[in-house]
Amino acid sequence: MTPPKTRRRTGFVGLAAALSLVLTACGDDGGGSGGAEYSWRLAEVHPENYPTTVGDQKFAELVAEKSDGRITIDVYPGAQLGEESDAIEQVQLGSIELTRVSSAPMTEFASGMGLFGLPYIWDDADHMWRFLKDEDGGEKLLDGLSDAGFHGVTYMDPGARSFYTTDKAVRSPDDLKGLKIRVQESQVIIDFIEALGASPTPMDYGEVYSSLQSGLIDGAENNAPSYYSASHFEVAKNFTLDEHMRVAELLVMNRDIWDSLSADDQAIIEDAATEAAEFQRTTWDAQVDKDMAALKKEGVTITEIDDLEPWRAAARPVIDKYGDEFADYLAKIDELRE
Repeated sequence: MTPPKTRRRTGFVGLAAALSLVLTACGDDGGGSGGAEYSWRLAEVHPENYPTTVGDQKFAELVAEKSDGRITIDVYPGAQLGEESDAIEQVQLGSIELTRVSSAPMTEFASGMGLFGLPYIWDDADHMWRFLKDEDGGEKLLDGLSDAGFHGVTYMDPGARSFYTTDKAVRSPDDLKGLKIRVQESQVIIDFIEALGASPTPMDYGEVYSSLQSGLIDGAENNAPSYYSASHFEVAKNFTLDEHMRVAELLVMNRDIWDSLSADDQAIIEDAATEAAEFQRTTWDAQVDKDMAALKKEGVTITEIDDLEPWRAAARPVIDKYGDEFADYLAKIDELRE
């Protein structure tokens, strides 16, 4: 299953974006060594060896290769250019050209991204990728970013998110009642946590470790590579594999910068993004296996959920609340089940 290809758009080049371009040579058509030269920055909150960062770096390598070195992209991992919310705003303004972010904070700019906060809607990763590739599914959602000043370059694999807690293992939805759980900035996800009887606590990713350690929160939810790479397992040693959602990862670019590119250069970005996303997905799968083995060695209590029906029943009010808003997408998701 290959990740989705991107789309091309044209439009007016805004002042902020034009100022952010580092243009060192001019050409009529772009492509190969005969076009303009650009130097861009890509913001990433995860560490250097994390699968999405590796995907970012692969994307940068492929763009440089396909443009014969005319277009260079420097990847800044570890939130060097700010946490996700900061990076999104900077890309929107054009002060940073690209960022890799979760779809959750993008709901502030494109409400359709809230779809990925709905719990238990995917059968597995392949099911999700069939939707992401579909022109009436994931492709349409990326197009919806345009009005907010972004170009959706591609998706990356987000993995499945599960709960982890500090004091006790969670084996049923009832075990979450009354707990303070960190969530991303997304109303859909906030509603989901409330439906389970827990108290959602929105905060930036970089604040989670200290908040778990101090007792400000009782737990969080994320995928295995994030849980391991951020060392959250050190202060929250209970990991419950309920796999409640797959919050898509996005590579986004300032729309005005995208619109300023020649058709050939847009094609270079598209082709590089498609290849990099496929590479990232393979890297992701290998990392999950490696990190789950490491978590077991670290003595983490891993709870597998055999019956998801009580969890789906508890989360049903969220599906009911947003069913009309996301009806077309949910119908497409059902259509793409195997």
